[in-house]
Amino acid sequence: MVGPSLNTLNHTATIKFLCSYGGRILPRYPDGKLRYQGGETRVLSVDRSISYAELVVKLGEMCGTSSMSLRCQLPKEDLDALVSITSDEDLANLIEEYDRAVAAGPPASIKIRAFLSTPKTTKKAEKDIEIEDFSRWKIIILYAGGTEILVHSTNLKMPKLFLNIGIIGHGHHCRASID
Repeated sequence: MVGPSLNTLNHTATIKFLCSYGGRILPRYPDGKLRYQGGETRVLSVDRSISYAELVVKLGEMCGTSSMSLRCQLPKEDLDALVSITSDEDLANLIEEYDRAVAAGPPASIKIRAFLSTPKTTKKAEKDIEIEDFSRWKIIILYAGGTEILVHSTNLKMPKLFLNIGIIGHGHHCRASID
């Protein structure tokens, strides 16, 4: 027997967002699976007919900022496949995916996982850091054109290197290059 169509489902009037902000998505040691670390996580319940602009206002009030980017985890997807939400159409598509997940499983356990971050600024503070002891370093994150590249090694035996770190925004995002 085929389940009910999305159009005939008895939708609740509200949907819930599990909102995380102020932290970072990092690989977990030793398996490398991504996880959210630090910051705050709160539940936000909104009317399902909310517009993108109204949602951004509510999220801004919750985390104390008026400028942010919103990325969401689709049901049954990992953190490496976050979707940027920037318009009413994106939000409608996200809610449609939420409705599909509710139809397939227990609705009480399904929330939209949202990650809020402040936009990157172009202001940079340059600082040279000399690193002599690489035995403590397990993961180095390099930003190349805004893309995260993860380099993992458990045995870094290298000569002394100088890393030029450009700190962007609030220091949450760094670009590192070997000089």
